[in-house]
Amino acid sequence: MWNVISLDGYFEGEKAWDLEFHDLAWGKELENFSIEQLKSADMVIYGEKTYQGMAEYWSKAEGETADYMNKIPKVVCSSTLKTANWNNTIIMKDAVTEIPKLKQEGDGNMFVFGSGILSKSLMKANLFDEYRLCVVPVFLGKGRRLFSKGLPFQKLKLLEARSLSTGGVVLRYAPVPN
Repeated sequence: MWNVISLDGYFEGEKAWDLEFHDLAWGKELENFSIEQLKSADMVIYGEKTYQGMAEYWSKAEGETADYMNKIPKVVCSSTLKTANWNNTIIMKDAVTEIPKLKQEGDGNMFVFGSGILSKSLMKANLFDEYRLCVVPVFLGKGRRLFSKGLPFQKLKLLEARSLSTGGVVLRYAPVPN
């Protein structure tokens, strides 16, 4: 999982795609980290709403990150979506059943970007090998929380804490088997 969250746990503001707070952590360091992640990945995985927003943005964007985003294989997890028009995208109807098969087939990383509803399903099924978060130094006070009620107990081990000159912190955690 890769997500940007506020210090008080929100990954989106009050409205859909209210992500302006991400700019408080964005800079060359976070851009380089994002590119480093993309280079290590076999594919990126999205829920339907995140996929639609990312496709809209990245298919028109330019630059190194846009180049990676547009060429990397993508999976959109949706039981209702009929077509996916962004380059190299397949539709997956049952993420909890099908993602373990994809994990066995590849040798690189698979990242779930954003996608709070999908992430919750995958967390409940213990399908994340690592949690990567960029914590933005801001309290939003309201919005959409990444880690909502109903998640199972999961102990984590800190793999890395990387401070950014913007004041943000990139954290990497691995689940510890219960």
